[in-house]
Amino acid sequence: MSLVLTNVRAFAVGADLTSASNKVELAAEVEEKDVTNYASGGYKEVIGGLGSAEISGEGQWEAGDPGLVDDASWAQLGGVGPWTVCPDGAQVGSLAYLTQALRADYKLLGAVGDVAPWSGTAKSAWPLVRGQIAHPPGTARTATGSGTALDLGAVAAGKRLYAALHVLSAAGTTPSLTVSIESDDAVGMATPTTRLTFGAATAAGGQTLRTDASAITDTHYRVAWAISGTSPSFMFAVSLGIR
Repeated sequence: MSLVLTNVRAFAVGADLTSASNKVELAAEVEEKDVTNYASGGYKEVIGGLGSAEISGEGQWEAGDPGLVDDASWAQLGGVGPWTVCPDGAQVGSLAYLTQALRADYKLLGAVGDVAPWSGTAKSAWPLVRGQIAHPPGTARTATGSGTALDLGAVAAGKRLYAALHVLSAAGTTPSLTVSIESDDAVGMATPTTRLTFGAATAAGGQTLRTDASAITDTHYRVAWAISGTSPSFMFAVSLGIR
C-alpha cells in the first residue's frame, strides 16, 4: 500500500524536529568491493564492504529554546547522538528507523522574503536499524512505571538489540529519569529480564545502547522507567530494533 508522507516524526538527541521539518530522507548503503578473478566465469564478482547510513532533513528555521531546531543543531553539530525517524506517527508499535549518528552539517537562512529555512545531515556511527516505537513522545511521565510489550522476536547470536532514548523535556525540582529495556518470553511480561539500562537523565538529551551480540531467546520487549524528584515530569521517546 502506498503512503503519502503527512506525519513523519523526527527526533534528534533531545529535540523533536517534527514541527520544524517538511522533508526527511534516510539512506543506507553497503560498499561494493570487487573480487573478480579468473574463476569468476567472465562475470564481475562483488562482496559487501563497509556499511553506512545518512539522515537528511530540512524545514522552517526556529530558535530561542533548546528544543528548537537552531538551538539543537548548534548544540549537536560535530557530536554523536541518537536519531529516530518514523514515517507515519510515533505511537507505540509505529515503524521507526534508529541509529547513532554524527551531526555533520547544518545550513540556515536564505533569500529575502523566504520563510527562513534550515537543512542538515547526520551520518551514521552505528548501523541504521529498523524497529518500533516503544514509548511515545506525547505522554508525560511523573512516576515510576512500565510500557506496552512489543513482539520484536528473538535476537540471534551475532545480532544485537538496539535502543534509542530521546528525553524531550524535564520539569520539577531535581528530577531524575532512569530508563531500562526489559524482555520476556510472553506478552504478559511475567518474569522480565533487564537487557539495557540508560544513564540517569535530569534534562533533555539522548542516549543509545545495544546488547553485546549474545543470543536472546525472549521475544517481547518493553520500556520501564524509574522517576524521582519533587513534582517531576518527563516527556521522552524510546525506539527499539534488532539488527
